[in-house]
Amino acid sequence: MTERQLQDRVVGAIMGAFIGDALALGPHWYYDLNELHANYGPWISDYTTPKPGWYHAGMHAGQSSQAGLLLALTLRSLVDAGDYDETDFCRRMDEDFFPLIDGTPMSGPGGYTSQSIRAAWQLRVKAGLPWGEVAGNADTTEAAERTLAIAVRYALTPTALVSAVMRNTLLIQNDGTVVAMTVAYGAVLGMLIEGHKLDTALSSKLMARVKNGQLPFHAVTAENLQAPKTGQKETFRSGNFPSPDALLTPSNVAAAAIDPDIDINPAWKVSLVYGMPCAVYHQFPAAYYLAARFADNFELAVLNAVNGGGQNQARAILTGALAGAQTGLSGIPERFLAGLENAPVLLEDAKRLADQVYLHT
Repeated sequence: MTERQLQDRVVGAIMGAFIGDALALGPHWYYDLNELHANYGPWISDYTTPKPGWYHAGMHAGQSSQAGLLLALTLRSLVDAGDYDETDFCRRMDEDFFPLIDGTPMSGPGGYTSQSIRAAWQLRVKAGLPWGEVAGNADTTEAAERTLAIAVRYALTPTALVSAVMRNTLLIQNDGTVVAMTVAYGAVLGMLIEGHKLDTALSSKLMARVKNGQLPFHAVTAENLQAPKTGQKETFRSGNFPSPDALLTPSNVAAAAIDPDIDINPAWKVSLVYGMPCAVYHQFPAAYYLAARFADNFELAVLNAVNGGGQNQARAILTGALAGAQTGLSGIPERFLAGLENAPVLLEDAKRLADQVYLHT
């Protein structure tokens, strides 16, 4: 892969996430699809302004939600420090972000504060606990939405990717399943930055990295998930996630995306198949499906994520990063960049991150 191709994928992934976040700002959290269509029409194709009295009310089309702002904070920490510096990240949270919220849902920058961030604020600010003791058990993709920048930064060094993503996740979310699925998503995103496809072969490539010790997931089966041989000793590395299932999901979902006997049309109804709520086990499969089905079409991938309703903001952020990593910035329609608030600043930080990734090849 040339430097130009790598930069295109890195910047595409980062900007794809920001675009997905902002596209869902207006129609965020409509679980009644009839209400969604009544307010925004049958197909949302661009940035929209939130309705009065709804989540993010008072904000404008093209702005970032709090998830986007936390992603921007993480990205800036990475590019300024030149690496994942946990002390720098925590300082920015303490000085630049926590003073702007009050622990309630409908307050602070971005129009809405997620459960995990509210809980961390309560323990860190109100209770005065140190970092390392403020994580909660929220089952959302909140950590994945910011650590995707970390995954992109370490895309070419899988062991470092896993370590940094896991450590940052554990600052605010400590549920074992959430952490495993978040790290797996980061590993998938890193593979796409490398140039691999989100297809039926990707999970086997991920499992090969489990076997060689690059990814800390436990595996008891032999190659191709066959039964281990009689008398074969089980290898278990301390700190491993208990199973590799989070790494197997992407290719299982990719198989569904290309199977002619599985017909999800229109594609936004993937939200009904995998579920509209916020939990990781709803969000990651839907994002993998859309990114696999529309591997060469960023617009269709992210807009189908938005139009699925429910927690479409997380779905669109995660899908946007995966799709952007595959198409590159060059495959993202210009109108999405033109309509995104602070796009020049975000784009510059994304390019700085790309330079760091290339220097570590």
